[in-house]
Amino acid sequence: MRKFGFIALTVLALTACSGNGEKEAALKLQAAEEAYAQGKYSEAKLQLDSIKILYPKAFEARRKGISLMEQVEIKEQERSVVYLDSVLKIKQAEADLKKKSLVLEKNAEYQTVGNYLHPSQTVEKNLRRTYLRAQVSETGVFALTSIYNGGSSIHHRSIRVTAPDGSFAETPASRDVYESTDMGVKSEKVDYRMGADGGVAAFIYMNKGQNLKLEFVGNGRKTVSFSSADRNAVCQVYELAQALNSINQIKKELEEANLKIRFVKKKIEVESKGK
Repeated sequence: MRKFGFIALTVLALTACSGNGEKEAALKLQAAEEAYAQGKYSEAKLQLDSIKILYPKAFEARRKGISLMEQVEIKEQERSVVYLDSVLKIKQAEADLKKKSLVLEKNAEYQTVGNYLHPSQTVEKNLRRTYLRAQVSETGVFALTSIYNGGSSIHHRSIRVTAPDGSFAETPASRDVYESTDMGVKSEKVDYRMGADGGVAAFIYMNKGQNLKLEFVGNGRKTVSFSSADRNAVCQVYELAQALNSINQIKKELEEANLKIRFVKKKIEVESKGK
């Protein structure tokens, strides 16, 4: 009797092992289809992934699952495109509004990309002045330029901005330097691009309401008051730079989403021709 029971259990176990799980997989597939119909694409993908993992031999369910997964991927990307398009319009409107308070310097004869500056920081209004200027290109490349004018050179290569509480940010030494002399006045211009500015631009923006000090650092040092007008100018240009870079990132994501849609649709087309 015990022997018969053991044999029966063995037969049942072998029968269970020999099943391919098609019925269970079909239930998972049905759940995925329902989630897809409701626009719950993440849930649909989880159900489809579980078929692959749990029922590797349920070939019919897996085949249908692959087809459904392609549709899910298309719908996900199409949803992303709609969302990104709406955000892009908002960001573009924000950037256009910020541009109105700035001026675009661009020489059409030799420049394909111009730079936005605050009206108070244009070159003609700041001759022989020592100050920090900000500019952002039409493509979103932001840079600070430290401009020193004096009777003797200090050969500065970096700047430090200090807050009243002693906190500060300092640029690494820049190689983008221009020095000249005009009628005994020494002029030095040094550029620092965002990402290579030691966080100075962000520090100024976060402390724009503080009485900051601006120090030119080189062989010699020169410390000047960082006027509220110059702080405001830097911050306005910085805000436009942030908006333009957000736009660039959104456009990149849109391109990637549309590329994914085209890729999956092409894959479906090829598969349908092969059947």
